[in-house]
Amino acid sequence: MDLEFGRGLRSPKTDSWKTTLLLAYQSLGVVYGDLSISPLYVYKSTFAEDIQHSETNEEIFGVLSFVFWTLTLIPLIKYVSIVLRADDNGEGGTFALYSLICRHANVSLLPNRQIADEELSTYKLECPPEITNKSRIKVWLEKHRKLRIALLIMVMIGTCMVIGDGVLTPAISVFSAVSGLEFSLSKDHREYAVIPITCVILVFLFALQHYGTHRVGFLFAPIVLAWLFCMSAVGLYNIIHWNPHVYQALNPYYMFKFLKKTRKYGWMSLGGILLCMTGSEAMFADLGHFSYSAIQLAFTCLVYPALILAYMGQAAYLSKHHDFYSSSQVGFYIAVPDKIRWPVLVLAILASVVGSQAIISGTFSIINQSQSLSCFPRVKVVHTSEKIHGQIYIPEINWLLMILCIAVTVGFRDTKHMGNASGLAVITVMLVTTFLTSLVIVLCWHRPPLLAFAFLLFFGSIEALYFSASLIKFLEGAWLPILLALILMAVMLIWHYTTIKKYEFDLHNKVTLEWLLALGDKLGMVRVPGIGLVYTDLTSGVPANFSRFVTNLPAFHQVLVFVCVKSVPVPYVFPAERYLIGRVGPPGHRSYRCIVRYGYRDVHQDVDSFETELVETLATFIKLDASYPCSEASEPPEQQELEPSERERRLTVIASNPLRRRASYDLQGSVGHSAASTVEMRAAAAAAGAGDGDDAAEISPARKQVRFFIDSHVASPDAADGGKRVAEELAALAAARESGTAFILGHSHVQCKPGSSVLKRLAVDVGYNFLRRNCRGPDVALRVPPASLLEVGMVYVL
Repeated sequence: MDLEFGRGLRSPKTDSWKTTLLLAYQSLGVVYGDLSISPLYVYKSTFAEDIQHSETNEEIFGVLSFVFWTLTLIPLIKYVSIVLRADDNGEGGTFALYSLICRHANVSLLPNRQIADEELSTYKLECPPEITNKSRIKVWLEKHRKLRIALLIMVMIGTCMVIGDGVLTPAISVFSAVSGLEFSLSKDHREYAVIPITCVILVFLFALQHYGTHRVGFLFAPIVLAWLFCMSAVGLYNIIHWNPHVYQALNPYYMFKFLKKTRKYGWMSLGGILLCMTGSEAMFADLGHFSYSAIQLAFTCLVYPALILAYMGQAAYLSKHHDFYSSSQVGFYIAVPDKIRWPVLVLAILASVVGSQAIISGTFSIINQSQSLSCFPRVKVVHTSEKIHGQIYIPEINWLLMILCIAVTVGFRDTKHMGNASGLAVITVMLVTTFLTSLVIVLCWHRPPLLAFAFLLFFGSIEALYFSASLIKFLEGAWLPILLALILMAVMLIWHYTTIKKYEFDLHNKVTLEWLLALGDKLGMVRVPGIGLVYTDLTSGVPANFSRFVTNLPAFHQVLVFVCVKSVPVPYVFPAERYLIGRVGPPGHRSYRCIVRYGYRDVHQDVDSFETELVETLATFIKLDASYPCSEASEPPEQQELEPSERERRLTVIASNPLRRRASYDLQGSVGHSAASTVEMRAAAAAAGAGDGDDAAEISPARKQVRFFIDSHVASPDAADGGKRVAEELAALAAARESGTAFILGHSHVQCKPGSSVLKRLAVDVGYNFLRRNCRGPDVALRVPPASLLEVGMVYVL
């Protein structure tokens, strides 16, 4: 396994049974922490006020029947058997489904799509596009822009609810675990103990996030494993000791009897029952860290039986105890024997912390993915582990989640309202997953639309029933996830809409290549030493911010690189395929274009490694360009007659890691070959000197040395002119690298055109500019050092 990319890029076919067992064990702490602690609050939320536990036991048996069949149909059949197969190169989650759909149908709203993206190794299709029959659903989606916008909005809704779940799950999990102290404290002391202890644990949990979970992650699986065994053992004891015939409640007839007796109030209580599948989405969202077989094995052989035993044990105890005066006593701890209540309490608190950790990490991950779709304001993403891919930390989101979690705990103060809020968030995400999976069945798996409709109708009906039961509790806590979702949706829509409009403005106002080439002939234009990296969202042409830069300051760097950092609809991009390099103008102009491609789960590298890799990549491109005809300098005469805009589309894939296979692909349809590593970057101290006899660009010994070694076939006598030109170009690149690198970014101000609607002015002039001023700048998101930053003011009139 390559730790640089994570387990998501490992082929599941190579997993032995030992590896599968190990991954299944490790998945307990990451995937099943949230799902395993649901018995703490399901019965307590269900019997809150809507229904009462009576001596006939019809209510408790009906709830147990609902819990059993819900766990069987949704987590076991829907997720484990079907949804987990809809992976994107081993990755799961809402963005994985959307990415699959975008690759198989042209529904993405991001405008910088290129044909070269389809050549990526991770850009794989289920069937070759030329033999795929276009379904009506695909034609409708591609034809109608409103349907594509609705699809993106649905993905945004799922994302907002996952973030909302990141607020609610830690609060209800820790609060439910700590509430076990009620049996050891007097009624007067409960209020002054449970809430403060819960808040202290939450503060401690969020304060440790910046260290990363890899430092304490080895403790997660043992804690959850111990909790599952403890929970199932207590459940088995209660079944044997109190009511061995409780298994009869698994008959679905008890669900009918339950609804017949309780009627409206029984339907409303379904909002508490659905909490039994809280955390099921994590099986799919965390698929990339493990494997399908590992998650399937852990759930079917351990988690599912333990949960069923726990719920049956609670029902068996309650069926023989009817003397409860409040719903707070119909909880998990009432069925725990007094002798082991304290150890179980400590273990439950530890398990709730592990489950909360998983949803917090998932919130960081999905916000990072939202940025890749330009659907979320820029935030600082910190990679907490050098070896394990995907472990990230977002400081501002972490502290915001902590404040909201504490506010929910102090504001609600009971499991009922927290359960109503958490249930609505969970079931909304599941509905979104069901709908997107049905599209995957048609568009990606090429199954009959009738099969997809049956999947949508069956599972969608079950989830819609739970959704309606949660929505009816709007005034009793369900308003919170809706409010959070509305705020987040407004932020995401405003940011996405304005970002697209800014791109269209740049595309409309970009400068021609002829204008750039003519700059060198203008009087007073100076080429200063160094490398200038001009960041732009455009994949072709010269951005308007560069024209404004040279208009106000008539000088630009000796080596000019137009850098476009873009996201592609794949989870990861291999480093060997990350860079697309091409020339902007003739070789003597020393201008290049570099398109840097990232997947939605990739974490951008720091600026030092990026700068080094960029120079390596440029040097390799220069040598490959001389060795193989990829530019107009080495083209036949008939190809040299192409327009500059046509020549500029000729980009080359260059490996960014010299130890990997290097490949060059001409996007006009020619080259596909391997080339050996020909670049060596050496950083030495002041005392280091240049070696004699090397065909290199030598720099003063007192400064950092950058050497480019030329292949023998490039510098051979037969190619003397070409070898001399390559040596000169590499020498210029090395000298520019030694002189320093400047990062040229646009500092934008956005305003609406006169006559725009009130809604547009509120969204752009007020909303977007507020977000732009209060979120991270592009220099922080791109990890640009402040000392090397040049900002160019730009006014966008949209």
